Amino acid sequence: MPDVGEVAVIELRHLRYFIAAADHGSFRKAGADIGVQESAISRRIRDLEDALGASLFQRHSGGVLLTHAGQRFLCRARAALQQIHHGAKDVAAIGRSEDGRVKVGIFSSLASGFLADLLRAYDRDHAGVMVDLVDGNPPEHVAAVRQLQLDVAFITGTSQWPGCETENLWFERVFVVLPIDHPLTAKSRLDWQDLAHETFIVSEAAPGQEIRDYLVQRLAALGHHPDIQLQFVGRDNMLSLVAVGRGLTLTSEATTVARFPGIVYRPVADEILPFSAVWSPRNDNPACRRLLSLARSMSRSAAATIIQATAVILLTSSPLQIPDPWL
Repeated sequence: MPDVGEVAVIELRHLRYFIAAADHGSFRKAGADIGVQESAISRRIRDLEDALGASLFQRHSGGVLLTHAGQRFLCRARAALQQIHHGAKDVAAIGRSEDGRVKVGIFSSLASGFLADLLRAYDRDHAGVMVDLVDGNPPEHVAAVRQLQLDVAFITGTSQWPGCETENLWFERVFVVLPIDHPLTAKSRLDWQDLAHETFIVSEAAPGQEIRDYLVQRLAALGHHPDIQLQFVGRDNMLSLVAVGRGLTLTSEATTVARFPGIVYRPVADEILPFSAVWSPRNDNPACRRLLSLARSMSRSAAATIIQATAVILLTSSPLQIPDPWL
């Protein structure tokens, strides 16, 4: 009797030749059907019988007949090839990003803007891929990327993170969220000096800490220590607190398409927030690679559009009336 090691030498071609011979009742006809010489079919089936320790066919002048062992093995052989076929199709689909899963850390709003457009386009082109979105702050996301718990994170800044690849993809303006009756709503855009003595509120959850650090950095440069109060509420309730006058807060441009009663948005002059993709070079998820490729393509297209629009503005405006392209 063969041991386990001997059975392990069975190859896929052994199974293919065996099934073809069983279907046709002849080595010659099986070889003609699959494009293999009759002698090769005969040798490989003899090898298979030796490995199994049992005869699979009765040979006669008109062809071959399955033995009892051959009949039992035929069902198993068909099932094995079917499983391998399905597995190969699944892997190929994942390789083409037709199927699979990609886990994405986000730090920007999905209300509008680059990230919303990216995910919409990706879903259109790769509808079979499941996209899992995870909110969080940049350090948490980067730690998850390093441990391959996230495939990619889209976060603020252009910092290089050890052990990760980083690529800047898009920019968003920084906006102040004010109550509708606040005196600063009379201005179309604000300077940091306008905000130096205001009270701000930030959420305990992401991106509250990043907003707090951002405010401290900008206002400290003016010689002011900002009044920043921590609130243990979500985004919608944060905007409600702004509406009732508890303080101002900051947000990125993508969020401003969401209208909320009692508040208005005003851009901060010359404040542009970069956003980058961060991923691990060890990540071999093809669905993630497709997402990054699409993101790069959209980023290049967006940059080209801005350059063209700016050129038109410069050509059609007088030197003293060049409009701000961010307004």
